[in-house]
Parts: sequence; C-alpha cells; structure tokens
Amino acid sequence: MERFIVAITGASGAIYGARLIQAIGAAGGEVAVVVSHAALAILRDEVGWELASDGAARAVQIATACGVAAERITCYRNGDGYAPIASGSYRWQAMVVAPCSMASLAAIAHGLADNLIRRAADVTLKEGRRLIVVPRESPLSLIHLENLAAVARAGAHIIPPIPHFYTHPQTVEEVVAQTVARVLDHLGLAHDLTPRWHGQEG
Repeated sequence: MERFIVAITGASGAIYGARLIQAIGAAGGEVAVVVSHAALAILRDEVGWELASDGAARAVQIATACGVAAERITCYRNGDGYAPIASGSYRWQAMVVAPCSMASLAAIAHGLADNLIRRAADVTLKEGRRLIVVPRESPLSLIHLENLAAVARAGAHIIPPIPHFYTHPQTVEEVVAQTVARVLDHLGLAHDLTPRWHGQEG
C-alpha cells in the first residue's frame, strides 16, 4: 500500500487538505495526517471538524468524516519529533502541504525543521521524494515568491489553488475538486474528480 503525508497548516483553505485526505483514502492510499495548532481552529471554522487531541481518536474522526477505512488514516501531533515520518528511514511516496501557510513555506524554504510538518517536509526533500505545496496567500510579496522559488529549486512541486472555468464549476466543492485533482495527478493517483480537457473542434 502506498503511503502519503498530508499536512494542514494555518492558512484559510483547510478544505483542500480535508478533501485530499478523502481522495487519497478513496484511491487506496494510506495517509499520515499532521495538523498544525493554527489549522485546528481553521478546520473547525471552515470544515466543521472539531478534532480530538488524542491521535487515535482523531484518526477515527477524520476517517469517518472522509468515508474511508480507519486503518488508512494515522494522525501525529505536530510536536511529535519521534513520529516515524520524522525519519528518512521510514518510507512514504510523497508529502502534500495543503494549505501551506507562508510561515510554513518560509520554514521549509530555509530548512527550519522545528516541528513535525516542517521536519517531514525537510526529510521528503532530502530523500528525493515528492513534496507538493499548495500555497494560500494573496497577494504574494517578493519574500513569498522567493520562498516559493527556493522550494521549487529544492525539488518541490507548487500547485496553487487556482480554479479553471472551462468546466463551468457551479459549487465551492467543484472548485476545490479542481485543485485536489491536480494534486492527485502529481501523486500518480487515479481519480474522476474533474473532467479532463480533450480539446475542441473548430
């Protein structure tokens, strides 16, 4: 079974992380979930998830909310430096930070591995695995752009949540699905979240 890490940090757009967990679980993947302290409040306010502090209970909550088997979800505290995902000897295919706050982006860009999310991202890069960052900020300052360039040079994939309109999305869920679909494509996971562009006549 393929393993993935999904980190949700303290920026608006926690729905992206939530839907990504759901989609990876539905595709048969195993998901290690890390939620920053700031993201706990955002998940509550934007998604309606009031998460337990205990990791096992939190995993059951997320699995139930996402409609996936509980054994596919493992939750770690962001302060847990002994979690397996803090070590490169533990194997996972890819990590996604969705949404990625500018504080988390800055830390990842400069190797500041002072919590589990940042450490796991640092390990993902140093081990040559795929790191996907879904940045959530607007407008972007020069500092933000330079940090995005730094993580891109280090090998990360940058997938900002920018909707396309040629599919005529009608709901927020459809707009969210567009970005989740792009992330799944970069993870190599099959999905049917959005129609694909096949060109047009004329």
